[in-house]
Amino acid sequence: MKVTSTSCICPVLVCLCFVQRCYGTAHHSSIKVTRNQTKHIEGETEVHHRPKRGWVWNQFFVLEEHMGPDPQYVGKLHSNSDKGDGSVKYILTGEGAGTIFIIDDTTGDIHSTKSLDREQKTHYVLHAQAIDRRTNKPLEPESEFIIKVQDINDNAPKFTDGPYIVTVPEMSDMGTSVLQVTATDADDPTYGNSARVVYSILQGQPYFSVDPKTGVIRTALHNMDREAREHYSVVIQAKDMAGQVGGLSGSTTVNITLTDVNDNPPRFPQKHYQLYVPESAQVGSAVGKIKANDADTGSNADMTYSITNGDGIGIFSISTDKDTREGILSLKKPLNYEKKKSYTLNIEGANTHLDFRFSHLGPFKDATMLKIIVGDVDEPPLFSMPSYIMDVYENAKIGTIVGTVLAQDPDSANSLVRYFINHNAEEDRVFNIDANTGTIKTSKVLDREETPWYNITVTASENDNPDLLSHVSVGIRVLDVNDNPPELAREYDIVVCENSKPGQVIHTIAATDKDDFANGPRFRFFLDEHLPMNPNFTLKDNEAAAPSPSGFVHAREMGVCGPAMQKPSCPPLV
Repeated sequence: MKVTSTSCICPVLVCLCFVQRCYGTAHHSSIKVTRNQTKHIEGETEVHHRPKRGWVWNQFFVLEEHMGPDPQYVGKLHSNSDKGDGSVKYILTGEGAGTIFIIDDTTGDIHSTKSLDREQKTHYVLHAQAIDRRTNKPLEPESEFIIKVQDINDNAPKFTDGPYIVTVPEMSDMGTSVLQVTATDADDPTYGNSARVVYSILQGQPYFSVDPKTGVIRTALHNMDREAREHYSVVIQAKDMAGQVGGLSGSTTVNITLTDVNDNPPRFPQKHYQLYVPESAQVGSAVGKIKANDADTGSNADMTYSITNGDGIGIFSISTDKDTREGILSLKKPLNYEKKKSYTLNIEGANTHLDFRFSHLGPFKDATMLKIIVGDVDEPPLFSMPSYIMDVYENAKIGTIVGTVLAQDPDSANSLVRYFINHNAEEDRVFNIDANTGTIKTSKVLDREETPWYNITVTASENDNPDLLSHVSVGIRVLDVNDNPPELAREYDIVVCENSKPGQVIHTIAATDKDDFANGPRFRFFLDEHLPMNPNFTLKDNEAAAPSPSGFVHAREMGVCGPAMQKPSCPPLV
């Protein structure tokens, strides 16, 4: 190859190097060049079988990572003033001069004394000068040139972001993009294939594939099922030299998790269940649980339960525990073993969040039958009435029957019942009860005017289980008999004016009776026949004054006054 005169920027001091672009040792040569002249290296022809860089006067190349025993030859400086007699001295300055690069000051040959790394520094800028060895005067102006570090494939591709963690929905279509991985190569991307990377999959087939050029990972199978396998570890390799033999490689791990979709309906493990519930269960309490299994997770497994049919639909209710996804069975009405010993419920569990892409896998619900066995519980005696009201006349003889309470064992055993009265204090023992019949009798003579009403509590217990007790309230009303005479409401001291007219009412007398209305309020007033009659006064029974019975005292003659207890207000005599 010829160097034209237009390419020789510095026509006097010439840096010559010939670099053969291969991974072996570079061959360098030098020639003398004068203005408008070109010489060829001895033995070189114009035709080259391998690609070669042209002659460049101001650029040298040095192979990186050189490990040979001798310094690596870089190139040669030559001045046309040099006659070969040693009078010209070549001086090298700039980056690495004297440490990395040394020059033979007589011949101008430049060598590299150290192994260089292109990835740390790609080129060095140096200055060359030729001086007269005797006078130390420059023969030409100082010239700048560059030594480039030539790349070799000494860096493997690297995944800077790995390992990767990524998800993809289960049941995705084949070819669904999962992730794009990228490996970088520190070698020179502009020279050869040292930095040309291709991708391949080392682990994870046949489930996933990778595009060799872009590094895009895709699903490689149809309908990958999370419930069959959830986690995959995929190993991706990046190899330089376009994947050729001898290239360097690096790898990374991609951890892929299949995320859930609602592709599984709920299923009851059994088609028939049986539940025991004691008849003593409280209304509103939870009496049992039932659960349908769903292979999905999260909201895709959420479901709700309902009672769709059965003879217990009005006795029981079902709710859904959102945390455990269980159906909670609760009691709506009391149970009675003696009336009904079992119930049947048809229970359904259905998903609440449906994905219509997978509706063909449905229906997304399931049903089961639940038989509820009512358990017999030894219950306390049951009184025939919630409370009792009884009557008894006062002054009745001790032992008079007041009434009878009745309690029975509600269980099928029909155990005998015993009765007793709860006495709070000794003075309350007014009544007693027959332990076998429940008949209540008086144990004291009753006085209505003293206590008109009694409240007692009767307890019943079973002979077979005395600890089971029932209680009932009994109210006893004491009926009145006419056993109290009427009494004047108070003591009367009547004052009569001396000028009272005959027939004039001088006072009204009232009476009371401790007996009740039927035996007391209507009285008849009269003067005691056994006492001497007083001709000055008469007593008239005021029958029309009920229910406030009274009698009127009249004066027969004027001018007669009784003893004065208080000063009367008498009208003037007319």
